[in-house]
Amino acid sequence: MAAWRGRLGLWLASFAAFAFLVISLPAQAIIIRTAAQEGTEPKFIAGGGERIVGMCVDLFRAIEQLDPALQIVGDQSWKPLIRAYSELEHGQLDVACAVQRIGEREHRFQFIGPALYNNEYHLLARINDPVKISSWDDLRQLAPDNTVLINRGFAAGNIIRAQGGIPIDESATNQVLNLQKLVAGRGRLFFHRGRDLRKLLERTGNSSKVRILPQIMFSSPVYFATSKLLAPQNRERLERALYQLEKSGELERLIRKWD
Repeated sequence: MAAWRGRLGLWLASFAAFAFLVISLPAQAIIIRTAAQEGTEPKFIAGGGERIVGMCVDLFRAIEQLDPALQIVGDQSWKPLIRAYSELEHGQLDVACAVQRIGEREHRFQFIGPALYNNEYHLLARINDPVKISSWDDLRQLAPDNTVLINRGFAAGNIIRAQGGIPIDESATNQVLNLQKLVAGRGRLFFHRGRDLRKLLERTGNSSKVRILPQIMFSSPVYFATSKLLAPQNRERLERALYQLEKSGELERLIRKWD
């Protein structure tokens, strides 16, 4: 009897240890795929070496802290914006951060959570160009010298096309190339979102060559966008975390950090 009780005690102790180990193991990670989008500062910024920092990277880490089962991967690898959005549409990526909800994007992506902030768009001109613009009509009246440079694949193209009657050049894929074209006179103006514009001019050495026109030409909120092929339960977890960040004030704090 004593031997049997001893074996029973040993079995119970072993079972308890096994149960504790199972309970202690982390839940299986839910992998959420994304990419660092080229030319989208301050969303993603080259942080030196191979490190990528920025507002969206901070938001991804904040989401992971709120829901440790979510593991967002890919924000340390650059992709052109056009490719990132194509992969999001076709389910090769799961989420994109700070996407404008305009045009065909409503049909391509599933938008979730609260608005993160408003994208405000300005026109940029050469420093010695006295042009003054307060409306789209002002821009049309500059014809035939009113070609506007935009980044190919960015929302700016949809915005300008929707106004009608304004010629655009979207052959360049990023703002650095478009600033070079503007300075060289290969376009009258450059249309780009206002966030980080001054830092962009400083970083590219164009502060003495290019000026930002003060008029806000367009404003639009941005959101998290997910692939329509993402599992609904994973989309709901992402959205729940975003609303928690908004409620706690952490969302606004992170946005202001990079403003």
